[in-house]
Order: sequence, then C-alpha cells, then structure tokens
Amino acid sequence: MKKALFDQLLDSVQQADEMVRGERQPSREFFLDAAKVKEVRALTKLSQAKFAAVLQVDVGTLRNWEQGRRHPTGPAKALLRAIQADPTNVLRALQAAA
Repeated sequence: MKKALFDQLLDSVQQADEMVRGERQPSREFFLDAAKVKEVRALTKLSQAKFAAVLQVDVGTLRNWEQGRRHPTGPAKALLRAIQADPTNVLRALQAAA
C-alpha cells in the first residue's frame, strides 16, 4: 500500500475514533427513522410482504425497520430515499429489472 493512501486511511480511522468519543461532529449523518420507512411504504400502497419483496429483504427485516428495532443501512437506505423521492418511476424500474 502506498504511504499516501495509508496516511489517508489512518486519518479517517482517527477521525472516526474522535466521533465515537464525542470529540468531533460527523460531517454528515444519514438516518431514516421508523416512521419514514412506513411513510415510504405507504407511498407505494404495497403490503409489507410485497414491499419487502421489491426491496429484496426479508419481511421481518422490514417490520424491524418500521417498528424502530433496526435501521436500514447502505443500499437499502439509498433505495428507500429514491422511492420516497419518486415512488412511481423507482418501482417501475425495480419491477422491470425483476
């Protein structure tokens, strides 16, 4: 690994450690609360089972998100934001790809 890349990675790890200790504020936070997941699903007018199938997640996972026991991360969170922004076209694209 090149030294410049290593130094950049080390700096990132040190910044993350500072955030965990409360010494630094994150530059951005992404959080989709349980109510939002339900709202997004309501936009689609789909049942939990059908919405979970569209997202390709287990229906139990979707229930956990909607009840606030868990929070969507990574691609699922991005997909939920896309559906929230344009439910008709995103659902059409997902169903066409299936």
